[in-house]
Amino acid sequence: MLQPLPTPPLPPAAERRSERLAALGSGRARFRELIGKVGSGEHTSTGLSRGEARESMDLMLQGEVSDAQLGAFLIAHRIRRPLPIELTGMLDSYRSHGPVLETPGRRALCFGVPYDGRTRTAPLLPLLALLLAGTGQPVVLHGGAPMPVKYGVTLAELFAAIGIDWRGLSLPAVQQRLDSHNLALTHQPDHFAAAERLLPARDEIGKRPPVASLELLWSPHRGEHQLVSGFVHPPTEKRAWEALSLAGETDVLTIKGLEGSTDLPTSRAGITARLRRGEMERLLLHPRDHGLHGEEVAWVNLEVWRSQALAALGGEGPLAQPLVWNLGAYLWLSGAFDNLQAGLEQARALVAARSGERQRQALLT
Repeated sequence: MLQPLPTPPLPPAAERRSERLAALGSGRARFRELIGKVGSGEHTSTGLSRGEARESMDLMLQGEVSDAQLGAFLIAHRIRRPLPIELTGMLDSYRSHGPVLETPGRRALCFGVPYDGRTRTAPLLPLLALLLAGTGQPVVLHGGAPMPVKYGVTLAELFAAIGIDWRGLSLPAVQQRLDSHNLALTHQPDHFAAAERLLPARDEIGKRPPVASLELLWSPHRGEHQLVSGFVHPPTEKRAWEALSLAGETDVLTIKGLEGSTDLPTSRAGITARLRRGEMERLLLHPRDHGLHGEEVAWVNLEVWRSQALAALGGEGPLAQPLVWNLGAYLWLSGAFDNLQAGLEQARALVAARSGERQRQALLT
């Protein structure tokens, strides 16, 4: 009977490599392979499949990679730019690990805006969200603490400035506000600790990584919703359409807003697109046609913004006209009205009636 031949020993170099990979641990060893797929250069990089992209994000969120690996992956992916299918895989991971809010039987309006905040123009989204919520429209937001690379003012800071603090709340408490007042904001330090692990590397690489694009596409909401995503550059918008379609999002608005946000400008035409069931419709919104053209209100500081915001909720001050423009447009784009003019008429009435201020007061109690 023939005896099996003994397994030949590994060559010294291969043996050392095998020992090194074993020392890394299974998570780090696997992540090393995934880094190679995104960081091999223009001609040899193969990119990641949807499953591999999810696996990569899973390993990062679970803390199974070293700091060096995390930074290498993020900057390599930033330089090469993520493929839509890779963003979809990363989105799968965020959906699995992140917080979840629900509005059973009600269609929510979910906004994705840059986590690193605003530094040049005065934000409108907190005021818009209050007014929309006051009409009975559920609004779901998400954000974090001041974040690289801009360290601009955040949604949580803006809400706190007008007396509504989302920081330090439990997720059930946020869900209760959504149930009672049609408004919610998940705060990453409180509700998504796994994503907070990425912050030191995001700061040290000094550039927005693909995770920043992911944050524009993800929502903590589960169920029927319309997703609103801001963008700056056309390629970002195109990647968003493809990634969200692959992820099963059937009702999407993309907005070329102020500083990448979802705030429609008043100084120029608003470039938007609506994606429904795979069909894209480009919509250009001209504030001048409706007597609402004007220069953007500059960001100064939280104290100045607070004064402007409270005045706007009462229909006064420099933010009142941009607020009417945004509210009217979103009432139409979200399907509450058949045309923009009707949405703007309702927006003027709601602002004049101080509907947003009443909603703010309700959330203070």
